[in-house]
Amino acid sequence: MKRALSLLLALCLTLTLCGCGKSRFRYGVNTVEVLVEQDYSLAFRNNDPLYFYVTAALSVLAAEGKVDALSNKWLGSSALRYAKQADALEKLQPPEPQDLIIGLDINSFPFAYLSNGEYWGLDVELAMAVCEKLGWTLKLQPIEKENVYIELSSGNIDVAWGGIALDPKEAASGQYTVYGPYIHNDIVVATRNGSAVWNKMRLNGRKLCMPSTPEARLALETDGKLVKRLGQITRLAGGTMECFEYLYAGKCDVVLTDSTAVDYFNCH
Repeated sequence: MKRALSLLLALCLTLTLCGCGKSRFRYGVNTVEVLVEQDYSLAFRNNDPLYFYVTAALSVLAAEGKVDALSNKWLGSSALRYAKQADALEKLQPPEPQDLIIGLDINSFPFAYLSNGEYWGLDVELAMAVCEKLGWTLKLQPIEKENVYIELSSGNIDVAWGGIALDPKEAASGQYTVYGPYIHNDIVVATRNGSAVWNKMRLNGRKLCMPSTPEARLALETDGKLVKRLGQITRLAGGTMECFEYLYAGKCDVVLTDSTAVDYFNCH
């Protein structure tokens, strides 16, 4: 019996280490409370042929396994939901060379963010693969997600895509064409594995770090009781990456972040 139990424990440990890399076992992050639920989608101008080419390229990449490969690389699982159709582009006229301007929310780590002066992230890398498939040139433009309709209608961008949770009222009113959602995301309060904070009742007097964005502020305000429980609240201009640096360094007890960012840090 003891031998069987030992073997079972060893197997569980092995699976934990192999699931997403050894860093998961050492630096795992746990969600303490969900504040806001949302979905990420793409938005195009209505009646824009670009919609058909971009979505067809995504379907081909999904069928080829590229989407799952990138999802596993960034999130540790095949979490992205794109339709798979290997011959999707064959049903369209061959695309002519052009620029594709992507509007990014660069505060949506790990989908879109600024790294060493360059835009990077899961959605950026997938957009690069789409443009390679179509023979197009990718251009990246940071935007505020509240201005998706304005950015599209003005021609400043061709598609809003980069960790963007669209306004449900705008999307429902048909101001633009929506593709997705391709992944669900929660705005959460999270802490490190092994922390004494395992539920929201343990947040009394704890130090919280959060991005200095309007979205983060509004998410925190959805739970007034939580705000009263917390001790020091630090808003960091460096966004998600800086928040987790503070968390790992012991400068705070919890962070306000995205569930998809939790997935990333549980794998890297």
